Amino acid sequence: MAINLSVDLGAGLVLKNPVLTASGTFGYGHEFSDFIDLDKLGGFIVKGTTLEPRQGNPSPRMAETPMGMINAVGLQNKGVAYFVDHIYPTLTRFDSEVIVNVSGAKLSDYVAVAEALAPLDKIHAIEVNISCPNVKAGGMAFGTTAAGAAEVTSAVRKAWNKHLMVKLSPNVTDITEIATAAEASGADSVSLINTLLAMDIDVERRRPRLSTITGGLSGPAVRPVAVRMVWQVAKRVKIPVVGLGGICSADDALQFIMAGATAVQVGTANFIDPTVTIRIIDGITDYCHRHNISDINSLRGII
Repeated sequence: MAINLSVDLGAGLVLKNPVLTASGTFGYGHEFSDFIDLDKLGGFIVKGTTLEPRQGNPSPRMAETPMGMINAVGLQNKGVAYFVDHIYPTLTRFDSEVIVNVSGAKLSDYVAVAEALAPLDKIHAIEVNISCPNVKAGGMAFGTTAAGAAEVTSAVRKAWNKHLMVKLSPNVTDITEIATAAEASGADSVSLINTLLAMDIDVERRRPRLSTITGGLSGPAVRPVAVRMVWQVAKRVKIPVVGLGGICSADDALQFIMAGATAVQVGTANFIDPTVTIRIIDGITDYCHRHNISDINSLRGII
């Protein structure tokens, strides 16, 4: 039986299958090319890109937890100009969609990065990060209120005429309010969730495990929370929802799809098994065969 795994995220962004990689966990793709065929992915989202180069936070900035990890990397990257001149030319050969995660310390930073990326023919979508908990300015500050989310989305929308995905923070009282604000301001899709603000203490050394004290919790521990939030948002917005948070298997990915997600992103699991994305795609295919499902889209939002 032929199975259709392709999904449409709107605004011209069609993926060959619903599996993407999450920003910050997959580098620029090349780091994983020895392990998997990148063209088998629905797409991959490159690490957070800012207007100016960022050194990130001081070490230690990652700590393992029993069911995941806490990170406070702080958007380390060489800036959008370096990406355009040096990274982008190496990505044009891939058949999978390449999406750039965009971050900023202030509103004009987001706009400037979007403007710099706009002429790049291979980049059909950006993911606007208004939910990073690991930077002192910008990041999550924009994503914790509906007004902030609307302001950033609206400003970037004017500078970007291709697919605009907005990444949402779980560190809010009602994530559906943030999602509807982004939708009303021009987002073509929303992705959720980013990491949960967390803290871990080394009791022997009597100090936090991260230099920043707090960081973002990801991994299997957050998955049930993420599935719940995706389910809530999918019932409130008309635009596609991209689900992420602790996905380690095809079963995990299918939970998000059944909760209403059109596509999913795999993050922390990439650090454990660099082939996990391919295993998830194969697992989804196997599930569809076992249950006589000819189109993955028929499973979306059945809960």
